[in-house]
Amino acid sequence: MSANPLLESHLLPPFSAIRPEHVKPAIESLLTRNRERIDELLNTVSEPTWDNFVAPMSQWDDELSLAWSPVGHLNGVLNSDELRDAYNACLPLLSQYSTELGQNKKLCDAWKKLRDSAAYDTLSTAQKKAVDNALRDFHLAGVDLPEDKKKRYGEIRSRLSELTSKFAENVLDATNAWQKVITDKSALARLPDSAMDLLAQQAKAKDEPGYLLTLDFPSYMPVMSYCENRELREEMYTAYVTRASELGPDEGKFDNTANMNEILALRFELAQLLGFPSYADYSLATKMAQSPDEVLGFLNDLADKAKPQAEREFAELAAFAAEKGCDELKPWDVTFYSEKLRQARYSISQEDIRPYLPVDTVIKGMFEVVSRLYGVSFEEQKTFDTYHPDARFFHVTKDGQQIAAFYLDLYARAKKRGGAWMDDCRVRRRTAAGVQLPVAYLVCNFSPAVGDKPALLTHDEMTTLFHEFGHGLHHMMTQIDVADVSGINGVAWDAVELPSQFMENWCYEPEALAFLSGHFETGEPLPQELLDKLLAAKNFQSAMATMRQLEFALFDFRLHNEYSDTNRVDVQALLNDVRAKVTVVPTVDFNRFQLGFTHIFAGGYAAGYYSYKWAEVLSADAFSRFEEEGIFNRTTGESFLTEILSKGGSQEAAVLFENFRGRKPSVEPLLRHSGIEVEEVA
Repeated sequence: MSANPLLESHLLPPFSAIRPEHVKPAIESLLTRNRERIDELLNTVSEPTWDNFVAPMSQWDDELSLAWSPVGHLNGVLNSDELRDAYNACLPLLSQYSTELGQNKKLCDAWKKLRDSAAYDTLSTAQKKAVDNALRDFHLAGVDLPEDKKKRYGEIRSRLSELTSKFAENVLDATNAWQKVITDKSALARLPDSAMDLLAQQAKAKDEPGYLLTLDFPSYMPVMSYCENRELREEMYTAYVTRASELGPDEGKFDNTANMNEILALRFELAQLLGFPSYADYSLATKMAQSPDEVLGFLNDLADKAKPQAEREFAELAAFAAEKGCDELKPWDVTFYSEKLRQARYSISQEDIRPYLPVDTVIKGMFEVVSRLYGVSFEEQKTFDTYHPDARFFHVTKDGQQIAAFYLDLYARAKKRGGAWMDDCRVRRRTAAGVQLPVAYLVCNFSPAVGDKPALLTHDEMTTLFHEFGHGLHHMMTQIDVADVSGINGVAWDAVELPSQFMENWCYEPEALAFLSGHFETGEPLPQELLDKLLAAKNFQSAMATMRQLEFALFDFRLHNEYSDTNRVDVQALLNDVRAKVTVVPTVDFNRFQLGFTHIFAGGYAAGYYSYKWAEVLSADAFSRFEEEGIFNRTTGESFLTEILSKGGSQEAAVLFENFRGRKPSVEPLLRHSGIEVEEVA
């Protein structure tokens, strides 16, 4: 084999040179080298300090990350059978290595020796936090366990990495497997022109006549929102909610049931090995929330506050649908009639706004928002090593100096994982050569440009972009040079959504929308009439949306809190029970939502999905200070930058929030922003 690009030093990932056959040899080589280096370190360093002990290990960790990060990214955005096989072959190797380090008693003792030494007192706040986190993580990795249990811990970790990857693959494959060609245009009656153009473009790309429907969101959502053909809505809804299940068009081909059940069983066993009563307890060991009771109390309290209004909202929807001839709302009717009601009440739809949100205008406007808040600039780089024509690359500068960079990959396509996310490509840290600047990946699945029109975003898509950019800023604006607590690293999971949800607020501010929008033909900003309608409709069905998120959060948390070896929870029954308590919209027996719930079965949100609502409280309260002091108040922006974004995980999230807000968080701003009026109890 020729030189392996994953083993070479690069400032940025050499995407064009990476081949599937490079992956496993590179990872095996790096793991072998790291093991040898750590053994030598432990045999030669008798008095651990930051410079002689932590710094070299941080360097070796980074070398491994710089090889694996582009592989993981490519697996998400440019999936292929060959790359998938190479990626999956490395998961048990990486899991085994991580377990070995976490259970290395000699390594743990060296960290303890550093913490108990006089050298610890000379460390910075960030360095001390990294040491404290490391010792916590040794415990969570089972360093104190007897050998037989250590071995079992390693087996569980390795198997979980395989199962969660397979879970995500099944969802992706099931999504890609379904498609429908429609040649009769009338079957797609009332679909907006933008959607029709996209479906026609998809058909042309596959040499199919007419229009090609898929389960990718830019195709699925317009059908559910606008298509008059109820049978088609039902067909697509059924295919979507039965993905990766024993039901639906693929009849179990990608069924995740066994994967899900094994994941749950192994998570519980892992928690038990470490002395936790449930996986939920284990999960909270690294979060802001202190106990399962606190999380459940938070979620149930929010549900109690929002449900009466959600019920009223649904009753209004049902009455409106009945007026339109639909006496019984089905799940595939809810989005359709909600959109009709929104248009009837506010004379506005996402499609009305789309022409005013060409992607480049939105991006330029988003940069302007951030520039006004934090004094940074963005410069697109036209020449860089890329993996797909859709990918773009930007430098971030402050006071004339580059401080970070990011990749932007916005559009849905085949072989790309659905959803939107931010991931780190490189982390800010101090090296022997100076400071390594952070680099982020920002990924979405928006509708691409069609014909000679630029890509036009819905307001919801713009909000998603702002959300992910908020994550990106958290990673890129850090001033912490210690990798383990730099950027998003070391941040409590239930606080990690604070910067992302915080950014969404500017999508509703008239002062910001004036430069975030501009008609793709005329450049005219969003007209006042449309702006007024958008703001009036901001909280349309907000309580229903809140209850939907609480359904997901309660299902996730109760599942991981109640599952045990004596209570092998019937997942469907538990989901049904949660729905009976919080859901206000109709459901169907064949909905297998849980088997596509990648957030908790293939992402990092197991027993942590509540963090979206938890962090939403923090973000709404943080933004309320901007409402008080000015949404573009530079002093307030610098305070948020200094107290939240720049600190990364170097201090506890609760401390950082209180430093910024001057008090503990309040739920009132969230309820107010959501337009949820809490009923007074007599």
